[in-house]
Amino acid sequence: MFTGIIEEIGAVARRSGAELAILADKVLGDLKEGDSVAVDGVCLTAVAFFPKGFVVQVSPETYARTTLGRLKPGHAVNLERAMRADGRFGGHFVLGHVDGVGRVVSVRDQGEFSLWQFNAPDEVSRYLAPKGSIAIDGISLTLVAPERNTFGVAVIPATLRNTTLGTRRPGDPVNMEADILGKHVRHYMNLDAGKGLSADFLARHGFV
Repeated sequence: MFTGIIEEIGAVARRSGAELAILADKVLGDLKEGDSVAVDGVCLTAVAFFPKGFVVQVSPETYARTTLGRLKPGHAVNLERAMRADGRFGGHFVLGHVDGVGRVVSVRDQGEFSLWQFNAPDEVSRYLAPKGSIAIDGISLTLVAPERNTFGVAVIPATLRNTTLGTRRPGDPVNMEADILGKHVRHYMNLDAGKGLSADFLARHGFV
């Protein structure tokens, strides 16, 4: 499990078939073969190391269903090691299981912050709740005014400096993972089957 607090920005060293080699520094500190590491929000397994980085193996399905399939040597990527049981929990529950690829719609400065608008695929939008959490390329962010397939997030300068988000432009694709708590709530209420709490109750509390 991850928290969505990016530890460092790495870079793609090479891509050869299933193997993706990532240049890194901080995350190499205690990363071992078999450990999980999130690359742009995708949970992958470290399978080998080289002097300044590590290697992961990516399945064709993962390449096809995330932005990893677009990566080329030199591309910057967000990196986060799996959370330690004795560590601080600074973001939200992130599994590294990308629900879908969305896109940046617009970016607008608002004083010291910037307001980002995104378009989300149906696999993500059904779980969006006001002031809920979402992971964008592995970054833990808080939802602002979600409506159908669009939502906003307010981003502080530190996030832009310490992640790849600052390099994104309108139209760029991004990995999205909805909050696991929202997924479980929706599942257990069995909304798709028309069971559980009333639609009016769910709408008033931001679940639909």
